[in-house]
Amino acid sequence: METSDFNLRDYSVYFVDMDGVIVRSDHPIKGASESIEKLRGLGDVYVLSNNSTRSRESFAERLHGAGVDLPPEYIINSSFIASKYIVEKHGAVGVYPVGEEGLSEELMIAGNEVLEANRADVVVAGMDRGISYDKLAGALEALNSGARFYATNTDKTFPTPEGEKPGAGATVGAIEGMGFPPEKVTGKPSSIAAEIAMEVAGVTEPSDCLVIGDRLETDILMAERAGMNSVLALSGVDNSYPEGSETEAVKPTLTVHSLAELVLG
Repeated sequence: METSDFNLRDYSVYFVDMDGVIVRSDHPIKGASESIEKLRGLGDVYVLSNNSTRSRESFAERLHGAGVDLPPEYIINSSFIASKYIVEKHGAVGVYPVGEEGLSEELMIAGNEVLEANRADVVVAGMDRGISYDKLAGALEALNSGARFYATNTDKTFPTPEGEKPGAGATVGAIEGMGFPPEKVTGKPSSIAAEIAMEVAGVTEPSDCLVIGDRLETDILMAERAGMNSVLALSGVDNSYPEGSETEAVKPTLTVHSLAELVLG
């Protein structure tokens, strides 16, 4: 589909990825803040991110620094999704997180208790730039004692201004390498992420939603599975899509160079 044939007004809810679409690390992508503001004039804008390293409150502060003012309740990140799913599925439980501070914060906000490995009912893994042998040993102890294992996401990499860095997939893969694959991956591209996002947004029809992201295997695949239209922004990870598009199994509704190209023209 050509950009000229695409009408943003066909949607009432916009699920926009953060890293690679709005920011790259803490550096705003050109035109992103103005684009978000214009989108908010058309409908409800939610940041839907697989980044589990911060709480929604912390992400709101980060976005404010990039010129985007969204309240925490308009941020749906993978630590929130995992925390909400666990409580809906099992009630409040004892958890052993293998991740960063934001994951622990959202788990506790949802009502769970962060415990030592030998007391945990659930192990939850996300991106962890401080992963250590001791953390993995704790996860193994909990899992060997019968704890369930959930992953916030399995993104292989994470975009930064210096290039791609290891993502949550590195953490999850280390635990899976010990013989414990995750029972569920709750973030994108899972149906769990799509369902919780729609629940938070108060929308029931997938056709009312537009997903805007930079990854075929997460953003665009989730949209396709959920029956939502999608836009691939080439400002992040999948920045060479047009050259390989004929062989891709997952195809966005529209491809643009950036959020600004989509919204501002």
